[in-house]
Amino acid sequence: MAKKIKKALKKLKKQQRRYEAAMAAGGTPIGGGMGANAARGQGLLGGLSGLLPSRRSEQFLVGLLVGAAAAYVLSDEELRGKIVKSGLKLYGNLAGGLAEMKEQMADLQAELEAEQAGAL
Repeated sequence: MAKKIKKALKKLKKQQRRYEAAMAAGGTPIGGGMGANAARGQGLLGGLSGLLPSRRSEQFLVGLLVGAAAAYVLSDEELRGKIVKSGLKLYGNLAGGLAEMKEQMADLQAELEAEQAGAL
């Protein structure tokens, strides 16, 4: 059991050294996140291709389902109203949160200016 733990720790330390070396070089570690996809020329959303079906018949069925869902949502007035109300509530909450954050930043800036004026 102790040998397995030592081996696992050794492997972890080796991975950590490789990660630190890659980060120090200003790159991204191999096999990690979106940076690896961008490095292979796939762009920011290149990893999404694995989620989508590859055969034409599968793509058609997915498109058919998405289209049917969109048609249902757009034709149902009550559901459309609920979606619009939810969107407006979300927008209001985001706008309120942004306004609160601006106010806090203004307060912090005023405190810093007061400290600097008092120190002079």
